[in-house]
Amino acid sequence: MIIHKLALRNFRSYDCVDLSFERGINVIVGDNAEGKTNIVEAIHYLSLARSFRTTEDVNLIKDKSDYAVIDAEILEGDIKKKINVVITGSGKKVKSNSKAINRLSELSELVNVVVFEPPRVMLFKESPKARRDFLDISLSKQSPMYLEYITNYERALRERNELLKSDKPNKTQLDVVTNIIVDVAEKIVRYREMYVEQINKVLSKVVTSIKGEKEVAKIKYLPFVRPDANYQTNAKSAFSKALEGDLKKRVTSIGPHREDFKMSLNGKEVAKYGSQGENRILALALTLSPYFLIEDKDKRPIVVLDDIMSELDEENKERLLSFLSKFEQVFITSTSLEVINATVYEVKNHKITRRNS
Repeated sequence: MIIHKLALRNFRSYDCVDLSFERGINVIVGDNAEGKTNIVEAIHYLSLARSFRTTEDVNLIKDKSDYAVIDAEILEGDIKKKINVVITGSGKKVKSNSKAINRLSELSELVNVVVFEPPRVMLFKESPKARRDFLDISLSKQSPMYLEYITNYERALRERNELLKSDKPNKTQLDVVTNIIVDVAEKIVRYREMYVEQINKVLSKVVTSIKGEKEVAKIKYLPFVRPDANYQTNAKSAFSKALEGDLKKRVTSIGPHREDFKMSLNGKEVAKYGSQGENRILALALTLSPYFLIEDKDKRPIVVLDDIMSELDEENKERLLSFLSKFEQVFITSTSLEVINATVYEVKNHKITRRNS
């Protein structure tokens, strides 16, 4: 999968910009605050209709404008998709080939973009929520069904929490909603376990390719209840034991929304013992690993790497660029980067000039 054309109107710092992109490595260079990241942010937005920089879509609209538009042409083998996104203060509308897209799960099937941004370096040291969000977003791009399960789970979770907040919670209603949560949670946990198993099959190879020396990297998934044959019974028992505390705190304390995973390198937990360089490389490897889980080359994701090169020495840069040359399409933002056989876009005064390296 590649993005062939991109047009932005009133998006972030850009009034009007039209770009065409190539397969392979595309480098977007320019000084800080020139608008490099705005371009890759727009590309990523096509994937799940959400920004990796802000939770408020209104921030994407250029100052003194009422709306922002992203138009893109996506190529998936011989299939051409035209995606149109219109963002206003009251919401957003997405179309594919002029047909309205009403569910995020539909959009995730049309465009797949993975992104690495500077804060990702702290992924293994941050709160469990950051890792859950990473896992959920990654899985949602792999499986629209998983996105449906997460949406249903969050809806049921909100309902249960509202019941817990009432002065006299209805125990019958609580039981009904809890059973719904357990049913959906089982699907989520099984998906997560399967996904982690798949990632672990390729993760060490990706880390080794980036580092240039043989490494053993592994994710350990920590579900609130093990997804075995007794999951339903054990999950209901866990919720029953937690009920008294949930009633006191007026919030659901267990479930997939409280789970976590840990990363290890050569048997040592990275969050505790890994250097900042190791944390960076492992976070990058984890971001890139899903690419190799998709057998159909035409469906493999577009890769966005925002300011990844600034903290790498020349040897690691060369090794990473060699590895990235295997990917169908990659976007790299940088203040200065020379890459052989790459297409370069220079950003200056919020104007973009294309040249070949």
